Amino acid sequence: MLSGFRRGLLCALLLLSSPPQFAAPPHFAQVTPGHPLTLPQDSGAHPDFRTEWWYVTGWLNTPDGKPIGFQITFFRSATEHDRANPSAFAPTQLIIAHAALSDPGVGKLLHAQKSARAGFGLAYAKEGNTDVALDDWRLLRGADGRYQASIATGEFTLQLSLTPGQPPLLQGDQGYSRKGPQAAQASYYYSEPQLQVSGKLTRAGREQDVSGNAWLDHEWSTSVLDADATGWDWLGANLDDGSALMAFQIRNRSGDKIWAHAALRDASGKVTQFPPEQVSFQPERHWRSPRTDASYPVQQALHTGVNAGSGTGAGAIVWSLVPLQDDQELDSRLSTGSVYWEGAVTVNRDGRRAGHGYLELTGYLKALKF
Repeated sequence: MLSGFRRGLLCALLLLSSPPQFAAPPHFAQVTPGHPLTLPQDSGAHPDFRTEWWYVTGWLNTPDGKPIGFQITFFRSATEHDRANPSAFAPTQLIIAHAALSDPGVGKLLHAQKSARAGFGLAYAKEGNTDVALDDWRLLRGADGRYQASIATGEFTLQLSLTPGQPPLLQGDQGYSRKGPQAAQASYYYSEPQLQVSGKLTRAGREQDVSGNAWLDHEWSTSVLDADATGWDWLGANLDDGSALMAFQIRNRSGDKIWAHAALRDASGKVTQFPPEQVSFQPERHWRSPRTDASYPVQQALHTGVNAGSGTGAGAIVWSLVPLQDDQELDSRLSTGSVYWEGAVTVNRDGRRAGHGYLELTGYLKALKF
């Protein structure tokens, strides 16, 4: 039972943090073509857009030679709350974070999630440079472009340094990335492939030195998906020859492709863009989750190039995506409200080993909602 003082205080806080009855919803900025990205300034937060994320995925090498996949993600989500509300408790921005390890020795994903309203120095996404934090989880970009990531969960701790070896890769048309047939269905999007990783991994009180490479995605938008879209398949892969491959497709409720795109940057820096008709994800094997009963196409053939759907024609490439382990499902219903598969995969090109990366599969349990 609340005392009179505590009940009064709680009511006051709720009133302060609630929008006025007739407050107008905020006007969110829109993604438009022809808007150049400016780095490193655009590596920071963009609070006038509805949704934003910093996504780090990679492979770690341990002293015993066994590979481990890892994921660190920070989301910023702007709410419909009145921006004019002066209360420090007003939830105008939400910060959400996910972290995961993929270790075949464990057999399933180890993961954790957090969420909080931005404020009080405990949860934030700063403008002008990558600096996002949620309690003791943080991703910070230094003046030299190097990232420091700190994650501590109940099952593992990551202290990683990620050093760029290549310039950022602006996705789509110089960072304007279409996600559907309408021009407004787009995001601002760049990647940092081939990040060199070093640091420490701690599990069960045992600390290990680790090294490897990673891929960072930074993306922000307001209106991304077509009304009929349910989710996407996405790949970010660091190739052994120094190349970088990104590909995605947006699926509708029938499982058909609404939109797709791919970009391949070779070791010399030359970028080849593949339009929707030249990108095709073809499932080769499914895995069914024993927890959610969702069925995911965890092994796929990605076709890029001319006549990609048939895998034939000049310039066509067939990429085979094979999971490090099948069970890489992340249940984030306590934070983002979604369940998705985010997995480490090896990548073969036309039947030969080419590299490794991460495959993300969303909307296979239910339609993805931002």
